[in-house]
Amino acid sequence: MFNHYCKRTEKYFSRYPYVNAAVHVIGGVGIGFLLTYPMAGSHPVRWGVAFLVLSVLGHLWASMQKK
Repeated sequence: MFNHYCKRTEKYFSRYPYVNAAVHVIGGVGIGFLLTYPMAGSHPVRWGVAFLVLSVLGHLWASMQKK
């Protein structure tokens, strides 16, 4: 069942490369906040986790698309 969602996500991201890029850039920003915590201001972990959650939600949203 998990493989089915992975294939649907891959198919959706291959049709919409800008959505693919945005989701992965958001994830990269989240990882960057977590790695460079002194530069991120007063709440780097909150910002990092927030961006990573947005990235995961973008992947889940793409896997739920029917077309």
